[in-house]
Amino acid sequence: MAPSSPATLTPDQTDLIYTRKQIEAALDEQALRLTEILADRQPLVITVLNGGLIYAGNLLPRLEFALEMDYCHATRYRGNTVGAELHWQATPHRDLDDRHVLLLDDIFDEGHTLEAIAHFCHQQGARSLHTAVLINKCHKRKPVSGFQPDFMALEVPDRYVFGFGMDYQGLWRNAPGIYALP
Repeated sequence: MAPSSPATLTPDQTDLIYTRKQIEAALDEQALRLTEILADRQPLVITVLNGGLIYAGNLLPRLEFALEMDYCHATRYRGNTVGAELHWQATPHRDLDDRHVLLLDDIFDEGHTLEAIAHFCHQQGARSLHTAVLINKCHKRKPVSGFQPDFMALEVPDRYVFGFGMDYQGLWRNAPGIYALP
């Protein structure tokens, strides 16, 4: 049974899915694959806040090529554990026209948020668009359109996960691994 409050959550009440060491190894591999495609393109990397912040902060130093950074903030969760309508809090600040764009997000769950942001980037004239996520949640509730990220570092079962950027009711984004509620 899940803890009654995210503030009272302790690691012994959860299941560790990935350690920090396992996450770092997956990020090393993902960085190599991204470098093969983007090293000569000077991409604009857009991080989806808040969840993508820790992921981007750990991935970007592994990309040893010139890039620019920006962010956007779009959410369906707004502190809840169930998604609703997409809410834009900030669109990217840089011009996307004729740019190679890399979108970074924490988790590909049902995919609505990332798909909507990708669509926005295409509408703004991105020359090319690649999407990368730390986590792919394995289930059959993906977008009907067939949209999926180009790069996925790790997979998790269909459980509520948090840590390494993902939250549990607004807390625990700072957890050093990826954990699942029982």
